[in-house]
This record gives sequence, C-alpha cells and structure tokens, in this order.
Amino acid sequence: MYCFRRKWVAEAVIWTRLGKSEKRKMGEKRAKEIKREQKKGRRVIRRREESRGGQKKRISARKDHETDLEDQDIMGAFLDKPKMEKHNAQGQGNGLRYGLSSMQGWRVEMEDAHTAVIGLPSGLETWSFFAVYDGHAGSQVAKYCCEHLLDHITNNQDFKGSTGAPSVENVKNGIRTGFLEIDEHMRVMSEKKHGADRSGSTAVGVLISPQHTYFINCGDSRGLLCRNRKVYFFTQDHKPSNPLEKERIQNAGGSVMIQRVNGSLAVSRALGDFDYKCVHGKGPTEQLVSPEPEVHDIERSEEDDQFIILACDGIWDVMGNEELCDFVRSRLEVTDDLEKVCNEVVDTCLYKGSRDNMSVILICFPNAPKVSPEAVKKEAELDKYLESRVEEIIKKQGEGVPDLVHVMRTLASENIPSLPPGGELASKRNVIEAVYNRLNPYKNDDTDSTSTDDMW
Repeated sequence: MYCFRRKWVAEAVIWTRLGKSEKRKMGEKRAKEIKREQKKGRRVIRRREESRGGQKKRISARKDHETDLEDQDIMGAFLDKPKMEKHNAQGQGNGLRYGLSSMQGWRVEMEDAHTAVIGLPSGLETWSFFAVYDGHAGSQVAKYCCEHLLDHITNNQDFKGSTGAPSVENVKNGIRTGFLEIDEHMRVMSEKKHGADRSGSTAVGVLISPQHTYFINCGDSRGLLCRNRKVYFFTQDHKPSNPLEKERIQNAGGSVMIQRVNGSLAVSRALGDFDYKCVHGKGPTEQLVSPEPEVHDIERSEEDDQFIILACDGIWDVMGNEELCDFVRSRLEVTDDLEKVCNEVVDTCLYKGSRDNMSVILICFPNAPKVSPEAVKKEAELDKYLESRVEEIIKKQGEGVPDLVHVMRTLASENIPSLPPGGELASKRNVIEAVYNRLNPYKNDDTDSTSTDDMW
C-alpha cells in the first residue's frame, strides 16, 4: 500500500512538471493503448460468440425475457384492487378428505393451477395425488402440468419397475423421470410452435400410497406434514441463493444477483423456463434452472398423521410453517368444511399483505383435528367481542365515522384474547368489516375493504 502511494505521488509530480505538448503526446499514447485493449476485447468476445453458434440468439432472447420479468415486477404487475373471487373444490376417498382454494389476488393474471386425484389408474386405486403449480411469465406450463404431470410420472418404466406394486425406489425414480420427461416434452412442443413459450412453473405435490407419503418439490412452493399437532416435515424452497443451487447456476455460466438467476428469475428449479435451459454441454439437471424435483418418502402413521398443506409462495410469503400449521389446526376445531378452512387461509394471507396469486390444498387424514364444542363457543365469543369493540370505536369517534383502517389499527394495538394462532387479527378482518359495513352503509369507496395498504 505504501509503495503504491509513493508511486502515485511520484507520477502526479512528474505530470505537473510536463509542458502542454508533452502532456498531449502522453494523452495520445494512452488513448492508443486503450483503443488497442478495446479492440482486443472485442475480438475475444466475437470469437466466443462465433464458437457458440446458434446459442447467441437464445442468449439474446433470454436477456429480453429477463427484462420482461423485471418490468413485470416493477410496472403493471398489480391491480388497483385484489380479485377475491375463489375457485374451490373438495372430495374424499382412500381414507382422505381434501379441500382447496385459489385466488388471483393483486396480480393482473391468475397463473396458478392444481391437481387433486383420489384413486389412480393401473392398479393404484388406493393411491392419491395432489399438487399445486405456481406459474410465472404466463400460465401455459402450469396448466399443462396440472393435466399431464401425473401421467408422465405413473407411466414411465422407472415408476412401474417389475411386476407388482412399485417399490419406494421405483416411485422416487419414477417421479424424477416423470418431471424430466414432461419438461423435455414441453420444450419440444414449444420449439414446434411459432414463438417459444417463455412461461414456467414451480410444482409441489404429494403422492400418497397406503404405506407412504411422497413429498415432491421443484421450486419455492412448499408442502408440510402436521403430525401429532406439530410440523413434522416440510419441503425446502429452491432459491438461487441456496449454496448448492448457486453453485450449479455459476457452473452453467450464470450468476445470482439480487437473489435471482441472472438478476431476473426468483426460483432456481422449475418446469418450463426454457430460456434458462440452453447451456451447451450441460445436462437438463445442470442448467441455470433445473427441472429436477426433490422427493422425500415418509412412512405413514395412522395414529399421528393429521393433515398436509400444499401451497404456493403467495401463502408462505406472509405465514411461516408453524403459523400456518397452528392456524389450520385451530380452524379444523371450529368447522369440518375444508373449503371454508382453505378460504380463510387465502383471505388471511391477503390481509397479512400477500401480493401474489394464492393457492392452497388441505389434505386431512383420519386423525385430523375434529370440531370441538368448546372451540366453537370460544370462536363465537370472540366474534361477539370484536363486534362490540367495533361499535365502541365508531361511537367514540363522535362526529363522522372513522375509516376501516383506523378501526383495524385501533384493534391491532389492543391485547385481544383468543385470536386464532398464526392468523391473529388479520384472520378476523371479515368479521370486523361486516360490522363496520353494517354500521356505516354509506361508506366512501375510498375506504373499500379490499385495500390492505398501510392497514397495520
């Protein structure tokens, strides 16, 4: 450091002593050196591009795609008000009950999809399959996967194995093969079409056999198993900043900036996203984005297994594993309507600040929490208490009616007993809003309940 400073000072002194003509000559000499370096750099870049051949066009398309995604995150990605209409479904069989709910929310498009199948073909009538697909940059890949992924899994030879029911290893290998097959199939279909499909999708699911539960995850959607009233297992999100994911991305010539692949894509594993899967000399699981799922097999416990939750990151962005597990368990103690429970989950997450599409599937085992008269009574008392408090807050205002934001903030500052764990006051927003609207039927549109900005 000392030597460098001394050299710099010496050069500065020499420069101040030079005449104008000498300075000009040195400047011209330095300019020529810079020009030579730039020319040399351009030759290196040109040789690299020529050696890559057709990859140059794909790289250019990928850059355009990254710009599109950045623009989508910064501009025009959200509505003025969230779309709160929900898609619901429920069913039962094989000793399971399930309910699901999906909502567009603040996003300009609904890109989620889901699958729920009880009783699989080809001798697997006692098996069931559930999955949530969180699409991005379009819904095409998510929609195709919800219709065809299960077939790709159960129909490949790795899954079938020898005669008889597939072994645990057969199932795990078959799931992996199914993901790679459907991804390659979609790539071929995309290349045949006029204009490649740039959409992608994460996938989280469970394949449930009489003896095992297979958790499947590719991306940052998440699944968890509640066993004996606690989170027993949950899948790990595939984020570009994870050490192993980051290593693969860098080995494929990419980078991780602002926790995204090449500064753009927020997940490191997904189906589709073919602009990120065109690195020559690398296999499908070595690309910038990998379609390979992680598969975990868990032996079923009839006594302790209670329920499974599958949800996209729009849910997990605002609720942790324990929070969601506690909240769902508390809801199951006051209602056996699984659709209603799922609706409460997405509504609560919206009010907690989620800005994404939201989808959740709840799968209940025979030992799931049952409706408790005591819990139902406490819930009714809580609702009644909140109703009276809203009336008091409005009356205390005197002239004029306070807006809903003021009411919610006032309640949030209080220590209200018996709020649903995990959901807290946000899970009671609908109750509070209903009372507020009844007492203030001529409310201004500016206090519309769908606005959650600055609520807390």
